[in-house]
Amino acid sequence: MSRDKTMKKLVGAVEYTTADGEKKSHWTNIGVAFQNRDDSWNLRFNYIPARLHDTTIQMRDFESKDEERTASPDRPDDLPL
Repeated sequence: MSRDKTMKKLVGAVEYTTADGEKKSHWTNIGVAFQNRDDSWNLRFNYIPARLHDTTIQMRDFESKDEERTASPDRPDDLPL
């Protein structure tokens, strides 16, 4: 059993079909997950996608600020907080 609190983000991938018939997914953050002392998880949703039958929900590690900046290099560093 781990004593450190682990927190992960909850993301949802909603599948949809384009006008051309191509299947795609739209990813969005939908909440957070907190690990308990007994290694179970509490899930806190900001919202639940309306089309659950077309949605996959995943728990993912949070990315560090450096990783986010590397993933989107166009983002200016001087954005207001």
